[in-house]
Amino acid sequence: LGEPQLLSSIGIIDKTLMDFHSDDLSDFSDEKTSDLINKALREYKTLLSYNYESLEENQKISYDIAEWILSMAQDAKNFQYHSYPVNQLSGIQNELPSFMDAIHQIINEKSANNYISRLSQFDRVIAQTLVKLKKRETLGIIPPRFVILKVMEQMKNFIEQPSEKNILFTSFKKKINSLVNINTPDKHKLETQVLDEIEKNVYPAYKSLLNYLQDLSIIATNDDGVWKLPSGDKFYKFMLKVNTTTDMGPEEIHLLGLAEVDRIKSEMLSILDSLGLKGSGVGELMKDLSRQDRFIFPDSDSGRDAIIEEYENIIREIDDGISPIFELRPKSKLEVSRIPEFKEKTAPGAYYRQPSMDGKRPGVFYANLRNVNDIPSFGMKTLAYHEAIPGHHYQLAIQLEMEDVPIFRRFSPFTAYIEGWALYAERVAAEYGFHTNPYTDLGRLQAELFRAVRLVVDTGIHFKRWNRETAVDYMSNNTGMPILEVTAEIERYIVWPGQACAYKIGMNKILELREEAKLKLGPRFNIREFHTVVLQNGAVPLSLLDRLVDNYIEDTQRGD
Repeated sequence: LGEPQLLSSIGIIDKTLMDFHSDDLSDFSDEKTSDLINKALREYKTLLSYNYESLEENQKISYDIAEWILSMAQDAKNFQYHSYPVNQLSGIQNELPSFMDAIHQIINEKSANNYISRLSQFDRVIAQTLVKLKKRETLGIIPPRFVILKVMEQMKNFIEQPSEKNILFTSFKKKINSLVNINTPDKHKLETQVLDEIEKNVYPAYKSLLNYLQDLSIIATNDDGVWKLPSGDKFYKFMLKVNTTTDMGPEEIHLLGLAEVDRIKSEMLSILDSLGLKGSGVGELMKDLSRQDRFIFPDSDSGRDAIIEEYENIIREIDDGISPIFELRPKSKLEVSRIPEFKEKTAPGAYYRQPSMDGKRPGVFYANLRNVNDIPSFGMKTLAYHEAIPGHHYQLAIQLEMEDVPIFRRFSPFTAYIEGWALYAERVAAEYGFHTNPYTDLGRLQAELFRAVRLVVDTGIHFKRWNRETAVDYMSNNTGMPILEVTAEIERYIVWPGQACAYKIGMNKILELREEAKLKLGPRFNIREFHTVVLQNGAVPLSLLDRLVDNYIEDTQRGD
């Protein structure tokens, strides 16, 4: 209840009598983080006092999920400061404007005033962030220099534009101008207040953070991996456990990545050979293919509009034809949007934002359109399947719509399951006929190769002490992806250690369990039932997914 921004993201009690949060930003202090960790430690002890065997099956699932999350609390306490609160991807300087634009809804004068109230708290949040950064500096936990320089560039671009052109104002103006229940003079008055807050509160707060980062950049180093941090190797193993929900170590993951890279490249070479494309390695051949005019959209507003329209067509096609393999489908709607331009330079190629719990705000597949040359058409299907249908939109929206479960189950944060499912979705779409030519299948394999390469470069950076350039070269040479996109990806892994390893490990587990079910059930195996088993409980640790599928196999064998 103490997280106003989370409550707004959920959206379920906004604009009701219970809405006490919509004029507040969250508490971003280290003290708040400590309180949450200590609360988790207390709740873990309480949880362990329950009689597990007396619980019903659904309660046991809730218990197991809660136990896994809460059991991480002690390590989370040990590594509380091992993070970069300001970074080029998910730093507070990006998150606050994005939250105000995408999440804060304006439907009347009160919610417009709440927007202004939230703007007035930017200085408090930035001040809390400065305290966190200075604490980390004393502990020797400083981001690599390139991270600081990129954040500074972002912030300069953000505050050097006139306030009337800042997204905090343009977003507000667009929302309020769509309302008919506020008269024009009142709209102008509210707009003036927003401009005033940007000038007198937001911009000065950002300047204070910018000044500190300028000083910090002088003492920062070019070491990229978390091995450089206090107890860095232990921290990395913890992050691998959190992200993969397994006990796989960095060397094991590195070797798995190398093996998967070889396997997938072999499949791709077979297709490339059948198309008469020979000579160079996979990376060079894919680079050559991605430069061909037939696969590139025009570098113009109309070209970018055409990309969004094509994504919408791809999603519509698979949504209309997917019933033979899915019985469980979300009620929430889905939209495709461009990543806001102010952050597209350092953002990933795409991401998904889940809908509100009440379904009134749709899920959104955000596509990065910074450079149309980075979006060859043969890769678009697979990206849409991953981010939208049957990937993130299916899994995360279904999870939000679950009934008769504790609220935390609807937001279970298991990256290996969530991203493993989305990568599996790319594969299953191909298996059931949604790729009609070898080029889009190459796009699918290139995307899977990209995830296998991630296993190698993430462990390379944080365990084997690779520098950024070595990791960029490895990914570029093996995948043939555009260098701008590769660089943004490598820089993401540097500030999110271990996260990139979740995708392939999660996908492999789902495929392993599917093969096990097929083997044991034979003709009684049903792909729709299998997908329901995997999806119906939301995100879970991979060990729990093992048990859920085993239960499904046993029930089916008994004829239940």
